[in-house]
Amino acid sequence: MNRFIQLHLLTSYPPSNLNRDDLGRPKTAIMGGVNRLRISSQSLKRAWRTSDVFKEKLSNNIGTRTKEMGIQIFESLNEKGIKDKDAKDWAKSIAGVFGKLKGEKKDNLNNDLEIEQLAHFSVEEKNAIDALIKILVTEKRAPTEAELKLLKKENTSADIAMFGRMLASSPAFNKEASIQVAHAITVHKVAIEDDFFTAIDDLNKNDVDAGAGHLGDTEFGAGLFYLYICIDRNLLLDNLNGDRNLTNQTIASFLEASTTVSPTGKQNSFASRARAMFCLAEKGNQQPRSLHASFLKPIEDKDMLTKAINEIKTMKDNFSKVYGKCSEGEQSFDVLKGEGSLENISKFIQED
Repeated sequence: MNRFIQLHLLTSYPPSNLNRDDLGRPKTAIMGGVNRLRISSQSLKRAWRTSDVFKEKLSNNIGTRTKEMGIQIFESLNEKGIKDKDAKDWAKSIAGVFGKLKGEKKDNLNNDLEIEQLAHFSVEEKNAIDALIKILVTEKRAPTEAELKLLKKENTSADIAMFGRMLASSPAFNKEASIQVAHAITVHKVAIEDDFFTAIDDLNKNDVDAGAGHLGDTEFGAGLFYLYICIDRNLLLDNLNGDRNLTNQTIASFLEASTTVSPTGKQNSFASRARAMFCLAEKGNQQPRSLHASFLKPIEDKDMLTKAINEIKTMKDNFSKVYGKCSEGEQSFDVLKGEGSLENISKFIQED
């Protein structure tokens, strides 16, 4: 089996603000001594995990990441006729299995039903919680310690298998991420720009005030992004309890999402939907390596996409000249030339 699958993507985004910092500006990074636009791996993974692609292709194998499971449990018990005090106590017992609960606040009486940190619940764990709720409602009693201990389970939730999870109170149920996602960065230097805008009041007849109803500004940037991804197929298979069909289904779904799904930030303002223009997929047992060094020297070329593709290919070949063969095989598509296909790459990376 080829352990590692590596994806190298080039995606062009028009003016956009896909991933904002604490000031609302597009995130950036300095590489090669110049400023680049950046999309964080967290933003990318969130967009993929909640995408329609995952919902359609992995519908029965997607977990739930939340602090508010205790609130959902309380409401479910309450709706089924359990009085408030018992419902709250039982919900706290169940939610507390997955993390430390917050303290109660006067302005939020249900705050102590929330877990302090986001917990990723697998499909099996959510089903186990629902089954326990039915028992408690039927027998009108609190959960036992033995029942609570059985709530944490080995899982086949594809998103947990891909991106991992940490339960600080129960390390045995942690999952190491089988997919590593770099931050996407532009292959060229950038300058963030400002968009000053006004909004006009539809009912303002200009008889008293001819000014705008609202003034504002937002910042944006445009660029060609390089993204590197490394998939550990062996770890993914292990995380999915040896289910080869689900492993291949997960790999195929992930490829489709990573090449077709854009981050959601400011999409209503910029409609910056994009698909990858170039994808190089490699597989093998050799030690993985990013090809970001192709762009340490920022590209300054009118035909930027062609130049970027050539730089990736050159860097890949140079790595092989110096280190020897860096993969057992590769496939690519190039939208600019209309060569290759997503389907062919999907078949290629699913093969053992």
